Amino acid sequence: LTHTNSVPDRSNLIWRRLSLFVLASALCSCPCRAEDSAMENIVTEKKAEESHRQDSADLLVFILLLTLTILTIWLFKHRRFRFLHETGLAMIYGLLVGVVLRYAIHVPSDMNNITLSCNVNASPATLLVNVSGKFYEYTLKGEISGSEVNDIQDNEMLRKVTFDPEVFFNILLPPIIFHAGYSLKRRHFFRNLGSILAYAFVGTVVSCFIIGLLMYGCVMLMKQIGHLGGDFFFTDCLFFGSIVSATDPVTVLAIFNELQVDADLYALLFGESVLNDAVAVVLSSSIIAYQPEGDNTHTFEAMAMLKSFGIFLGVFSGSFALGVATGVVTFTKLRDFPLLETALFFLMSWSTFLLAEACGFTGVVAVLFCGMTQAHYTFNNLSPESQERTKQLFELLNFLAENFIFSYMGLTLFTFKNHVFNPIFIVGAFLAVFLGRAANIYPLSFLLNLGRKHKISPNFQHMMMFAGLRGAMTFALSIRDTATYARQMMFSTTLLVVFFTVWICGGGTTQMLSCQKIRVGVDTDQENFVSVFGLSTKQESAWFFRIWYNFDHNYLKPLLTHSGPPLTATFPACCGPLARCLTSPQAYENEEQLKDSDSDLILNDSDITLTYGDITVSTDATGAHTSGMPVGRVAVNSDEALDRELAFGDHELVIRGTRLVLPMDDSEPPLPLDSRRHRHKNETMS
Repeated sequence: LTHTNSVPDRSNLIWRRLSLFVLASALCSCPCRAEDSAMENIVTEKKAEESHRQDSADLLVFILLLTLTILTIWLFKHRRFRFLHETGLAMIYGLLVGVVLRYAIHVPSDMNNITLSCNVNASPATLLVNVSGKFYEYTLKGEISGSEVNDIQDNEMLRKVTFDPEVFFNILLPPIIFHAGYSLKRRHFFRNLGSILAYAFVGTVVSCFIIGLLMYGCVMLMKQIGHLGGDFFFTDCLFFGSIVSATDPVTVLAIFNELQVDADLYALLFGESVLNDAVAVVLSSSIIAYQPEGDNTHTFEAMAMLKSFGIFLGVFSGSFALGVATGVVTFTKLRDFPLLETALFFLMSWSTFLLAEACGFTGVVAVLFCGMTQAHYTFNNLSPESQERTKQLFELLNFLAENFIFSYMGLTLFTFKNHVFNPIFIVGAFLAVFLGRAANIYPLSFLLNLGRKHKISPNFQHMMMFAGLRGAMTFALSIRDTATYARQMMFSTTLLVVFFTVWICGGGTTQMLSCQKIRVGVDTDQENFVSVFGLSTKQESAWFFRIWYNFDHNYLKPLLTHSGPPLTATFPACCGPLARCLTSPQAYENEEQLKDSDSDLILNDSDITLTYGDITVSTDATGAHTSGMPVGRVAVNSDEALDRELAFGDHELVIRGTRLVLPMDDSEPPLPLDSRRHRHKNETMS
């Protein structure tokens, strides 16, 4: 540090000394700062490693829960124990683990590294903190009450076992909903299509408004007596009605399947639960979208209500169209590589859900109808290995995801930190759910029976009323938003509703069947054979499906699959070149074969001869069905032909020309060949 003046003045001398001091301080402090930075990096890496271990331990808890559930399920099935289903069992295990995490495990708190005072006027989602020139990013995790400040480490542990709600919607729900559509037995579904649509659409809307009105009365009562700790509007009550209107009778249906309960009752319950989940999701979105003009956004306004209704129709129809379109375009030509074919099928199915959500539609509706469409069309184009793989893959994913959600329900009863339990609201919710279910089942059943050939009997109605369990969809809709006081109260009450219906209603299914004297051990296969050949009442099928069948069988099936008659046989003669262009070579190869599978609804056979006792039914090369008695052949109309095809839709038949000889009654063994010839001779003579 030099200057031109020979005699330095006082200011220059001070400046020199200050500069030397700053330079010396910098030289002395550089190693210290480097050491501090290195220590901070070591501490950060150590914390990251500890966090990784904690996350692994949390996931291990859920894996052990599922493992324990599977082992106990095996024990229950081995002992034929039906009082508790696997989902209820998973919830019990989740409750036990939640109690242990909440009350038995405590993490030592280190308050030295926590700053308790930082005056900010708002709660930003992301906070940048400047510490000695270094910027650190902090993310908002939620509000903590004053009494829990000293338990921050315990709160952090419980928060780690609480998943982001989007995990349920984007990862766990799609396999469950897709499997429901992909494994749908359409024979009985389409036979009861009108009733299922009435219960799923009209019944769900009626149930939503009944529950919403009753809960609004409860909220007004709570407000009058001073038990309401926050805002709770009528739209919140309607939202609660929409989410608890989604039924999930997985427990009841599993018992129905094991006991072989009447197929129509099974179809009504399963079809309603599949579709009303989709309706409940769209209905809840429409209620959230209700926005009247003006300052008060919770007043009634006709135009806003009509707009919400339009949103409901638009979102549902758009999701339906997107799901069907995605299912149709999943036309794989990778039959020589089953692994690649299965992977592509899986990714296309899952992407339907994400595509619908990204486009502003509802992924639940889209993936449901995508599964139904792929089961009807794409499944026939897959190689035999891929057909088996896809069924097993989605069945496995559905099992794991469903049990994971139910075990997580039990866990969140103790790990969720913002529960709001109000006795008046809880009692009102149980009463409203019961009355809403009754308003769905009994009036609609009365109206439907006016036009049904096969009436929905009173004992079936009582069973459907009892089997209105709440499950995965109700939980996922309620946990998706728990930011406000109203949503927190709804979530806490929803958990109790799910627990009660799964444990009490699901556990009492066998007793309810006995009380209502509903038949069990029904052999639907035998009933189908009897119905097909005119030995009992003709099967009922929805009139809309009878119209749809001809169009699908003659045009869509040949166009989108390798099964069915070639388009050259169904198109007009003037469209011959176009038909030859659109028909795949495999369709010509399969023209003379019976193409059927357990997911196919329509028989596309060319020539089948079946013998039932002394009655023979066959189809000729043109697809016309004829039936013959020992004394002659009589033609059958198209309705009876469709009934036969519906009855055989879920059964695998062997190649063309097979003769099936079955006894007329299970209690009587088939007659010997000589006896049958003797009886046939006597009948012919008579």
